[in-house]
Amino acid sequence: MRVQLCVVGRLKAGPEADLVSDYLSRFDRTGRALGLGPASVTEVEDRKGGGMMAEAALLSRAIPDGAHVIALDERGRTATSPDFAKHLADQRDAGRPAVAFLIGGADGLDPSLRDRADALLSFGPMVWPHMLVRVMLAEQLYRAAQILAGTPYHRA
Repeated sequence: MRVQLCVVGRLKAGPEADLVSDYLSRFDRTGRALGLGPASVTEVEDRKGGGMMAEAALLSRAIPDGAHVIALDERGRTATSPDFAKHLADQRDAGRPAVAFLIGGADGLDPSLRDRADALLSFGPMVWPHMLVRVMLAEQLYRAAQILAGTPYHRA
């Protein structure tokens, strides 16, 4: 099952980009044997200033056909890492060709796109910069693969 991060904004070279790349590479190595991956990132940017609605249209085009859509949103459900891993495995086992994670820009996701998602996921009640959310999501994907592979990386 492919994993697609559909995100608003361009991540410039630097520590955040390095971390995302590292965790997604690790995820790909572990996930391949589990039927997960590859993981890729599609960055969209509204250069015309259309706001959240324009960003939503760009993000919608980045979602793979048949994907299970998970929107990262502060109104979403929080999950433990094992629950997150189980959710990924359940989607894989249900025959989904892909899972798409949506990360909005500084103003979040347009309500129409958020309402279209199959699930809303929150990394807690605090507001996180959308560039750091990419890093946190990439790490949780790697952690999920490690949990499903039965490695000691996740020490609960």
